[in-house]
Amino acid sequence: MPSGDPAGLRYDELQRRGPAGAWRPVAGIPLLLVIFFAGQLVLSLVVTLVLVVGGDSGGEAVDKLSGDPATPSFLALVNLGWAAAIPAVWVVARLLHGQTPGWVTSVAGTLRWRWFAACLGLAVVALGLTLVVSALLPDQGSGSLDTSAGLNPWTSTVRDFVLVIVLLTPLQAAGEEYVFRGYLAQAFGGLTARAGARVGAAVSVVVPALLFALAHGLGQDAPVFFDRFAFGVVAGLLVILTGGLEAGIAMHVVNNFVAFGMALAFSDMTEALNPTGGSWWSIPVTVVQSVGYLLLAVGAARRLGVQNRTETPEGGAILEAEPADR
Repeated sequence: MPSGDPAGLRYDELQRRGPAGAWRPVAGIPLLLVIFFAGQLVLSLVVTLVLVVGGDSGGEAVDKLSGDPATPSFLALVNLGWAAAIPAVWVVARLLHGQTPGWVTSVAGTLRWRWFAACLGLAVVALGLTLVVSALLPDQGSGSLDTSAGLNPWTSTVRDFVLVIVLLTPLQAAGEEYVFRGYLAQAFGGLTARAGARVGAAVSVVVPALLFALAHGLGQDAPVFFDRFAFGVVAGLLVILTGGLEAGIAMHVVNNFVAFGMALAFSDMTEALNPTGGSWWSIPVTVVQSVGYLLLAVGAARRLGVQNRTETPEGGAILEAEPADR
């Protein structure tokens, strides 16, 4: 192991606490992909079977899960797929890096629930700033919403969407954070360990952010792609500066709740899940929300004494930590 660091380890350096070997993250990334896609296949079969047992024909079930148009069943499948990514990350982290789930969550070795609750409140405040800026700018394409036609009618489909969003969207958001800002950030941090702390931090933020944007599809408009990339960069910085996934998960959950909720109220879920016609005017809105939230969260973390490094030196051999709820 590298020599001790009295300041402790950043989040992206946590894999150094486990067994050494540059091959581990190299093997871990494809292993995570294999487990993730295997999980998607199993979940697709299970959800299809549930629909058939519920009275749908095989063709009807396939249509409901095609995503065109988006249905509550399709959204449930997407959300469950990302939720299943959380235990997939835990399995890979345990098998290859000797990490318990808490060490993929934060430098405290646990999910810091009170800090997470504070971040939810801060994310709502940042969202309020976004709404003000959005109202002052020209049309933002897929980032804007036409409310002139009034509310959509309440139907059983809308009800089912609401249930799926409330129950599963937080898990979907957390799953994406565990994959991109969690395992991938630590893996790229481990791969670049010898390049220096600054290079390692930069790579662990930028590369997962790029992969996060690409994972949403190759046919995205440039503004939509940039919006997602910028979100990934800010979420990655939050992980480094606050020492865990809590702030990024909170921002992701609030964003998705608002996006899906507004789509149900005034637009449709198919457009919300597959935005097109993006405008560069949406970027100032993204910057205000993301950077505003970043500043709020980092400032609050410092005031509350939220740790952004481990409490033990880098050379410490302890793999378990006493939970710290800060």
